[in-house]
Amino acid sequence: MNILKEKKKSKLKPAQAIVVYYLIAVLVSTILLMLPITQQPHAKLTLIDALFTAVSAVSVTGLSTVAINEVLSVPGTFIFAIILQFGGIGIMFLGTMIWFLIGRRIGMRDRMLIMTDQNLPTFAGIVKLVRNILILFMITELIGAIILGTYFLKYFPTWQEAYLQGFFAAVSAATNAGFDITGESLIPFANDYFVLFITMVLLIIGAIGFPVLMEVVQFFKHREKMPFRFSLFTKITTLTFFALIVIGTILIWLCEFNRFYSDKTWHSAFVHSLFYSVSARNGGLNTMDIKEFSTPTHLILSILMFIGTSPSSAGGGIRTTTFAIMLLSIYHFANGNMTIRIFKRELVMEDVIKSYIVIATAMLLCGVSSVLLTILQPNFSLMEIMFEVSSAFGTVGLSMGITEELSTMGKIIIMILMFIGRIGIFTFLLLLGGKPDKKNYHYPKERIIIG
Repeated sequence: MNILKEKKKSKLKPAQAIVVYYLIAVLVSTILLMLPITQQPHAKLTLIDALFTAVSAVSVTGLSTVAINEVLSVPGTFIFAIILQFGGIGIMFLGTMIWFLIGRRIGMRDRMLIMTDQNLPTFAGIVKLVRNILILFMITELIGAIILGTYFLKYFPTWQEAYLQGFFAAVSAATNAGFDITGESLIPFANDYFVLFITMVLLIIGAIGFPVLMEVVQFFKHREKMPFRFSLFTKITTLTFFALIVIGTILIWLCEFNRFYSDKTWHSAFVHSLFYSVSARNGGLNTMDIKEFSTPTHLILSILMFIGTSPSSAGGGIRTTTFAIMLLSIYHFANGNMTIRIFKRELVMEDVIKSYIVIATAMLLCGVSSVLLTILQPNFSLMEIMFEVSSAFGTVGLSMGITEELSTMGKIIIMILMFIGRIGIFTFLLLLGGKPDKKNYHYPKERIIIG
């Protein structure tokens, strides 16, 4: 009995277990990237660069200190795509799929790990959610690969290369990874609106949130049988997600219409602005040299990267619901209300507090990282460093071209940010915190001056 008790005590907390699983994934990915079969014959990949690329792949960020197309062989490209799946869909989601295949029972602890990995509020119906998400995600990537691969036949000399490019582009976009094997991101297709449109659709599917996708599927399945009510989460997430895309598009266009867009047509300016408003929140793919944008646009893109995608998605950042709750709380407080009401529902105060904890922690992390990088990398401007930090934390992958020039310590800081961006602020805080100390008593309450 004592031995059993000791074993129970020695079990890791869900947050700790998730971090361990992701660290193992990084380690295994690093080893895979160092294998001769993964690399081209004359590729040069150091251990620190392999580790950096592995962290970037597992966190589906897309920042890289090496040119992926010059390092990966054809088998290596498929191995790398598998690594992106674990990062985009989640370690526990894909782990659950494997358990399905071998017939293992999904226990209570496994459900708790999935809940922690995806930051879900409950594990009720979580196994069904995992199965449906995996099916939807695989179908999406397959359709995307077929469409892009077939379309790429006009760009590449052989059908093998066209479909390989289409396959990797679809996986990279759907998982919000931002990697490419063209060597130029989407710059060769900058004027091909079809490629950009398909890529944006895949990016949005990966970023809008798995619970939202499932509710949309349920809506189309049951809309004729009975009235379907979307959850408050889906309503707030969807509204905020697309509002940010619209606002981002407008702001980028306003900042650049007399600068970068001065010699471009109205539709080219619109498509570029729309693409970067989408890509800056999740994908990190480029249609041009990002340095050609002005400083105000770099700042806007940094803010969009910091906000990131929706909860329980392939992306990072503080997440759309966190940003929405912050705006709603400011609006309601300014109107003299201490409760937040939206869509005929009232938000739980605990969720409001959590939102501000996430924002404050994220700002502290990014602020400290920016200061450290400014000291370690005096050859870079503050805007370049802030942009890189926001991209790493938001697991986006856009860069002003400084990633390859980072020192070893600079790379470590960026790796830590990418890793935290993938596991999430709450998992990070729970990892640092100890066991909750629940008190059976309360001290007298006293007001303090705020603001």
